[in-house]
Amino acid sequence: MTNESMSKESASVADPARRKRTDEIVDEIKKTIINDNLVPGDRLPQEKDLTTRFAAGKGTVREALKSLEVQGLIRTRTGPGGGAFIESMSETRAMSLLSNYLFTRQISISDIYALRKALEPVVAVSAIENIDKAGFDKLHELIGIYDHEPADDQERWDQRMAELDFHGVVASYSDNVLLAFICHFLQRLLKDLAVCKDIYKRPEPVQRSEGIEFQYRLIDAMRRKDAQKVEQIMTEHMCHAERAMVALQATIDDRFLEE
Repeated sequence: MTNESMSKESASVADPARRKRTDEIVDEIKKTIINDNLVPGDRLPQEKDLTTRFAAGKGTVREALKSLEVQGLIRTRTGPGGGAFIESMSETRAMSLLSNYLFTRQISISDIYALRKALEPVVAVSAIENIDKAGFDKLHELIGIYDHEPADDQERWDQRMAELDFHGVVASYSDNVLLAFICHFLQRLLKDLAVCKDIYKRPEPVQRSEGIEFQYRLIDAMRRKDAQKVEQIMTEHMCHAERAMVALQATIDDRFLEE
């Protein structure tokens, strides 16, 4: 890179007006997507059309498109038939981006359960009208994964993941997309948080009978569409799960201090 090009790049990075203009174009393109009812797979207007529409330079428009691509909202293709296309961001990608924000922050088991206790009962109630036979069958199938003692470390790990997947299935039937996403994200945090992984890997037997009883009662209440009972059972279940996780964490902390 020449000194001249480096200077231009530095000037671009240091120029808040250009950055602000790029952000404005990003917002305008998002509005275009909504107003024109564009769906995943549809192509955005060509770059030259965007420069004309927004009265902006080619470099500024390209920065805006790059920002949208990094956000996972579009993808670009080169060559014949290429351009910028609307992308459907997966839940996994969205969670990864959110996880990056929390990467350097201290999150405790109690932090997660403070939200789970508030939201899991609500999401379970919101799933009552949507869950079908396939959903109930899946819940029973998951319970079958962890209703017995594990034969080895791998099965122990699989059982802990299946316990969380039970709640993921319930949330997936919610009619509130935002609520379901948040619950799925909290479940993912419990899978990824280092202290939780330490707990899941411990060889101590896990007393699951009470938790499984909560889940069978929950399934029965959901089948009967008893919203009040569903909310009560899930609230009790989350409180029980938090106590169990905090107790296991305390056991690990005590052993760490002893060692």
